[in-house]
Amino acid sequence: MARTSKKQAAADRKARIEAMRRAEKARERRNRIITITLSTAIVAALVGWGVYAINNANDKQDQKAAAAAKPISGEKTWDAKKLGRTHVQTKVSYPMNPPVGGNHAPQWMTCNGNVYTKAIPNENAVHSLEHGAVWVTYNDKATAADIKTLAGKVSKTPYTLMSPDKTESGTIMLTAWGHQLSVNTASDPRVDQFLTKYVQGPQTPEPGAACTNGLTAS
Repeated sequence: MARTSKKQAAADRKARIEAMRRAEKARERRNRIITITLSTAIVAALVGWGVYAINNANDKQDQKAAAAAKPISGEKTWDAKKLGRTHVQTKVSYPMNPPVGGNHAPQWMTCNGNVYTKAIPNENAVHSLEHGAVWVTYNDKATAADIKTLAGKVSKTPYTLMSPDKTESGTIMLTAWGHQLSVNTASDPRVDQFLTKYVQGPQTPEPGAACTNGLTAS
């Protein structure tokens, strides 16, 4: 009788252990399913966010490119491929004034936000344009207030230079390689548009080339 009781107790213990093992395996399966489900949801959310972020970034880049491609009202352009880029030691007769490109002197005008109070050589300024600078010029019609405003903008903007030009037709003219804009006042919003678009802009033949350590003038 005692032996039977022992066998029964052992059997009961074995049954309990098996039941516990089954329960543990069931919990492990549930935990695995929950983990996989949560992981899948997280990955899907991250992928969805990543796709959104990429698309959003691409949209912004497309908008920026579209804005850059849109011409500024009143802007004149020249075919950059037809503008010479040979270094010469002689004076160059440019077909437009101020020149927007063409053959030029081997040394550029320093264009690190430099404001020149006297006229500068076209041949050196054109070399600055080749490096991605915007050249701001003005004639005698420009007011003292406008000249001061322009000087303030230029002095804070690397890859720009400014100088007077009594011979130009426009009161204030902004020139980049192959592009030019004429305005009457420094407050014209197109001034900032031109600077934003063309300072080291896509028109630059030699992007990243230095605007420091060039020719300087008082």
